[in-house]
Amino acid sequence: MLPMVRKNQSWLPDIFNDFFDNSWMERANYTAPAINVIENEKEYDVELAAPGLTKDDFQVHVDEDNNLVINMEKKSEDNEKKHHGRYLRREFSYEKFQQMLTLPEDAESDKIEAHVEHGVLNVRIPKKTREELQKAVKQIEIH
Repeated sequence: MLPMVRKNQSWLPDIFNDFFDNSWMERANYTAPAINVIENEKEYDVELAAPGLTKDDFQVHVDEDNNLVINMEKKSEDNEKKHHGRYLRREFSYEKFQQMLTLPEDAESDKIEAHVEHGVLNVRIPKKTREELQKAVKQIEIH
């Protein structure tokens, strides 16, 4: 099974495109975890389906290009022996996966939090306030 690496060039447009056009994912070859992105007034919430995985299976960080990077690697166990047979179809297995999302300008990248609960990785991305966004705008004096 090949690891899947996917990089979105923008925050929301590609997510909506992916919803309507899944041509980037050939399900017969590998399975990518399902992702939800929720926005409200104060934050963005990213939910990544991760059944059977624990917090030790994930690494989440913001890279130098302001991308939220989620790496997932499940240490393989001998599941064939556990189930006393062989899989005829297996879509419930992830060996290695990376998801990159470009953070929006109003994201407070230094305050991002992540936790795993009930088979879902939850990443909370707080938004900057209007005052913080206005402070970030630098006025250039004209000479």
